Amino acid sequence: MTRLAVFAYGSLASMASAERTLERPVPNAGLARLTGWRRRWSQARDNLRSEKTFARADDGTVPPHCLGLNIERSADPGPNGVLIEIAEDELDRLGVREMRYDRIDVTAEIATEGRLEFDRVFTFTAKSRNHAETPPPGAVILASYTRAVEAAFEALGPGELDLFRETTDPRPVDVVEGVLVRDQIPVGNPRDW
Repeated sequence: MTRLAVFAYGSLASMASAERTLERPVPNAGLARLTGWRRRWSQARDNLRSEKTFARADDGTVPPHCLGLNIERSADPGPNGVLIEIAEDELDRLGVREMRYDRIDVTAEIATEGRLEFDRVFTFTAKSRNHAETPPPGAVILASYTRAVEAAFEALGPGELDLFRETTDPRPVDVVEGVLVRDQIPVGNPRDW
């Protein structure tokens, strides 16, 4: 039987969030780095026309875009993350969660402490229409997203949050508190960001 995993480098690194999406317990299958890639705030969600819309909590205005984490090819040592074992039929469920991303095979670029226990490893990188080399005007990052990601990396163990910060480009826009004002979110997808 082929063993599959996903390399989680953002909010999916939260075991609780992954469990909500996959609707089952999700054990941490090991820490890893993704060599030849870098992590940036370069995935842009159209906050006006997507399945969820957030307003700023401070003044009620609706930002046109919300940024999320993305990976891009680079000569950098690579972002840290966690491997999550998945069944083949769970790839489709993850595709619904990661609708603004393309699934790619990164098996050859995964670095682990010991031998890689998986036959294939996938991750997600922003679709060209959602990739923002520079942030669109008025874009923000939701504070709930940054809190969830940082809590996920803190939970991965000593030094993982520090390594996350070292291997992630600086936030290029303001981080704001948001309030969900429109919800057509698929079941199992994050509702807080």
